[in-house]
Amino acid sequence: SHEPVRDDRIFPDWYIPLMIVENGKRIVRPMRYHCRPAGMHPSIDWTKDGKVSGTYNARRDNLKRFWRNQFGYTHGLLLAETFYEQVDLPDGGSKEVHFRPRDGETMYIPCLWSKWTDPEGRLEDLYSFAAITDEPEPEVAAEGHDRSVINIKPEYVDAWLNPDPNNLEAMFAIFDDKRHPYYEVIREAA
Repeated sequence: SHEPVRDDRIFPDWYIPLMIVENGKRIVRPMRYHCRPAGMHPSIDWTKDGKVSGTYNARRDNLKRFWRNQFGYTHGLLLAETFYEQVDLPDGGSKEVHFRPRDGETMYIPCLWSKWTDPEGRLEDLYSFAAITDEPEPEVAAEGHDRSVINIKPEYVDAWLNPDPNNLEAMFAIFDDKRHPYYEVIREAA
């Protein structure tokens, strides 16, 4: 028997639709959820021990450093109903925790994206993105995770998708005024 295909969630390295603005119009473009910023060597995708690097998420406190060529320039938006976090356990193991906004509202998750072009011209262009994370909401922290995705208010969608690189404080203000629904844990049926 075959495992059923899960199409209700994403994992790093999967391609999913991301809303961006191109030539002044909102479009949806399939992009890899694991950002390789333009100009970076492909090895940035992996850690030294062969695991997927953390560039599928962009930490808010690192936007002006590592993500400086995307923050203020190439913004995207991911719409989601739930999210998952990997939580470390005291015994050294880990577990996956599934969260959803109790209010049932769709989450508007701000992202940064990049178009990577192979300098040697051998590989196809790669469109990829990272979701922006911040300090966790209290209920996420209570489950043992130190980050969570940002959930912006719908009225900020145009401002987020059309950033002014000379006014990054306006982007941080969007994060500061983010939505705070209570994120309840979804207990999977046994």
